[in-house]
Amino acid sequence: MRAFNGLIAAASAAVILGTQLGSARAAEIKLLSTIAMQSAIKELAPKFEKQSGHKVAPTFGLGVAMAKRVADGEAADVVIALRGGVDGLVKDGKVASDVTLARSGVGVAVRKGSPKPDISTAEALKRTLLAAKSISYSDPAFGGASGVHFAKVIERLGIAEQLKPKTKYPPEAGSAGELLVKGDVDLAVQQIPELQEVTGTELVGPLPGDLQNITVFAAAIPAKAKEPNAAKAFIQFLQTPEAVAVIKEKGLEPG
Repeated sequence: MRAFNGLIAAASAAVILGTQLGSARAAEIKLLSTIAMQSAIKELAPKFEKQSGHKVAPTFGLGVAMAKRVADGEAADVVIALRGGVDGLVKDGKVASDVTLARSGVGVAVRKGSPKPDISTAEALKRTLLAAKSISYSDPAFGGASGVHFAKVIERLGIAEQLKPKTKYPPEAGSAGELLVKGDVDLAVQQIPELQEVTGTELVGPLPGDLQNITVFAAAIPAKAKEPNAAKAFIQFLQTPEAVAVIKEKGLEPG
């Protein structure tokens, strides 16, 4: 991990944040973030703003798209995207420094209160998918990590063609969970934090065994950031014990 001088020690985090940020000029931090981190950022940004005096202006979308926007020259102070995308930005000199923030697995959800089907093994998952009247997952054509991976899973299970007529894709950067709670589908498959963010969904569990795919998310400061100091402070805040607890609560594994 390329750290910003390492993690902030728990005992001094509040002191550092208050000293460095309280006296600094208030800035607006333009954030481009993957939707996998959306629920965590929505809770943490106001806390950071209260402590620092800075404001976070987030835009959420697919991690692939966020990295591409920076690669194409869009101005931003912080980008949170897939590790591979951030590594590409580092290689191209588009970001000055970066740090791994969190990891996420792919999960399956049903509407809250519905029976939870068996997905404990590859065969059990296959039976559950075939038995479902309709399912939703991110359209692989958009490049989202969970959609691309799940398309490979159903190919591996040999049921891709059987699922085609009963698959409904959410819009780009949309949520399979939203289609689930509206009653459009019976099962939703997506990054676990994205499923948990939608009220009315209930997580059945992660994809089983080696069908699982862990996605790593990294935060970086673009080389042309207008507010690099405030951006650095925000990323440091996302590594504090307070922030780590929220990140875990939202279904992500920190660091």
